[in-house]
Amino acid sequence: MLKIRKQLVPFAYLSPTLILLSVLSLIPIATVFYYSLMDNVIITNVPPQFVGLSNYQEILSDQNFIQAFEHTIILALASVIAHFILGLAFAMLLNTKIIGPITKALFRVVYILPWVFTASIIAVLWRLLLNPNGVVNFVLSGIGVANAPIEWLASRQLALPSVIFINIWAGYPFYMVSFLAGLQGISDDLYEAGKIDGAGTVALFRYITLPMLRPIIVSLAMLDFIWTTHQFTLIWMTTGGGPVRASEVLSTFTYKLAFSSYEFSLASTTAMVILALSTVVAFFYVRNQRLANE
Repeated sequence: MLKIRKQLVPFAYLSPTLILLSVLSLIPIATVFYYSLMDNVIITNVPPQFVGLSNYQEILSDQNFIQAFEHTIILALASVIAHFILGLAFAMLLNTKIIGPITKALFRVVYILPWVFTASIIAVLWRLLLNPNGVVNFVLSGIGVANAPIEWLASRQLALPSVIFINIWAGYPFYMVSFLAGLQGISDDLYEAGKIDGAGTVALFRYITLPMLRPIIVSLAMLDFIWTTHQFTLIWMTTGGGPVRASEVLSTFTYKLAFSSYEFSLASTTAMVILALSTVVAFFYVRNQRLANE
């Protein structure tokens, strides 16, 4: 009996956290899953009806959902790749010994600024900058690149690329800070040994820097992919998923299903699809973390 009590002690300490997680995560997820299997839920005079997987069949065959899914994948992949390139480039710039400490401090302040702002502030800021009468069009007109104001966020061709650009600008500082910490953790002896062996700058980067940063790269890429697939505020406050669904992603598609069309069952189904996508990526993230710790 005493042995069982000792084994239950850790769970007793964890019980407040487990209860909180259940209330805030497990119960809502179970509720949404239940709604995805039903019809006529939440706002209805008709009792809910069990429809099984028919909601999933309807959603997965919906062209608007497929389009939103494609936009989400494009947004996530483009953001992850650009974040990696910009974050690593700026981190290496801040880690180099060529630039003086004062210049480095100034660059750190400038590069980290996008990370300080919230998504709503970033959205308002870039809506002002990309306005037809905004600064961006004024500069382009001044240098002769654009003859007329460009509708960056209201054009079917430019809305999604503009949102992708804004998301890239907002997210690269996280990569930069993480890569900078990783670069500062690489011993100078490795680079000295490589130089003695005749390795050039490219070879040092390829065979020392990248392999040493690999665990950070993989972790950041997976986390960034998950976060980007859930991006809502930035897109909703810039384009709202428009014009004519040109920048629609899964988060805005789900929101419109629930609060514009009042299709709560289909919205729950879409939410479960997003959860499944995130779970797959999260599985590989946890696996990578375990392998890194072994």
